[in-house]
Amino acid sequence: MSTALQQAPKRNDLGREYTLSDKDFASIAKFVKTEAGINLTEAKRDLVYSRLVKRLRALQLEGFGTYIDLVASPEGASERSELISAITTNVTNFYREPHHFDHLRSVAVPDMVKRMAAGEPGRIWSAGCSDGREPYTIACTVLEAMPDAAKRNFKILASDIDHKSLASAKAGRYNAEMASKMPKNVHDKFFVRSANGVEAGREISELIAFRYLNLLTEWPFKQKFDIIFCRNVLIYFEPDLQAQLIARFCSVLKPDGYLYIGHSERASGPALQHLEQVGVTTYHHIPAGGRK
Repeated sequence: MSTALQQAPKRNDLGREYTLSDKDFASIAKFVKTEAGINLTEAKRDLVYSRLVKRLRALQLEGFGTYIDLVASPEGASERSELISAITTNVTNFYREPHHFDHLRSVAVPDMVKRMAAGEPGRIWSAGCSDGREPYTIACTVLEAMPDAAKRNFKILASDIDHKSLASAKAGRYNAEMASKMPKNVHDKFFVRSANGVEAGREISELIAFRYLNLLTEWPFKQKFDIIFCRNVLIYFEPDLQAQLIARFCSVLKPDGYLYIGHSERASGPALQHLEQVGVTTYHHIPAGGRK
């Protein structure tokens, strides 16, 4: 380990604790683009500083240059994960963008139930699940529309590129402020009170499989999904990559399935010919025979 780890942090002349030079920012942006596909433009520079300065303090490094050297070194494997975790941390909540869950409950799940009655398994994917609040909300909503989900061939896949977020998601523990974002009837029915807030109950946690997955790599799926949530993830990618991901989602989405994306995102690219917008950032996968 570099001796810089034992050196006190230096302050720059601009009042900031560290200096993030053009060269250092470019190196970080290149690494994040290569590892996660995320496009860090100059507009994200302050965000990068605020997210990573915490890592420099924790490691007692003298500057971003030293930090980049660590990340690039053979000894920096764990820190590479920390870097991606810091950059990809996203705002999330229970029942965020509630119109999606209204549609899920009233339209998407009933459509899925019809296919399940014909012998198909029911599958939902929460892509970019963060700390788990999205997939747990999905599970609660599914159980409202399909109370016997646990007895059926049904599963929710929740994936993320951030190992720390996945660990939090699997634990299913949320403080009182986080829990306050869900309706009281959901809170009381599907969560267990704990000393500091709530924990996901067995009825919802057993419906979810949490997995590490980088969306830019090969997807190891053997079955297609009835419903895909990928919300507030596409905004991190360049337009061409967004279009590629939409096309890949279509390739693993069943005909008459549904895709939900974030409030500031739009589906784009050639795959649009296979999608019909049926609500705010809600898309129906058009079957080969045409629209419903």
